[in-house]
Amino acid sequence: MYKRFLTWGCIIAALAVALGAFGAHGLKKLVPIESIATFETGVRYQFYHAFALLFVGILYERFPVRSLRLAGSFFLIGILLFSGSLYILTLLKATNTVGLTGIGAITPFGGLFFIGGWIALLIGIIKK
Repeated sequence: MYKRFLTWGCIIAALAVALGAFGAHGLKKLVPIESIATFETGVRYQFYHAFALLFVGILYERFPVRSLRLAGSFFLIGILLFSGSLYILTLLKATNTVGLTGIGAITPFGGLFFIGGWIALLIGIIKK
């Protein structure tokens, strides 16, 4: 299980670098400046939580407690919901798609999973 968190952490971090480069260089031609800020927020939180996944993987190898496994799972879900929804919102802006702007309602749920992941990580550290 720890290798899964380490693997996902690396993949998600690499993807964050690629998305960040796209946001810095290619996105300006496609969307208004406020949408770039939204996209950058998604990349930033994705990067933070890629490092969190790596940290969980390292800890889980040594201390395989349930709360650490839960923390890693929450971080993965949080990245998908939080960053993913911000990327989709930016894509919708770039394509002038209407009718799906309610996707932004998903973002706070991703944030809740991030908070849950950090709390589960704390519990895992305290247990060991």
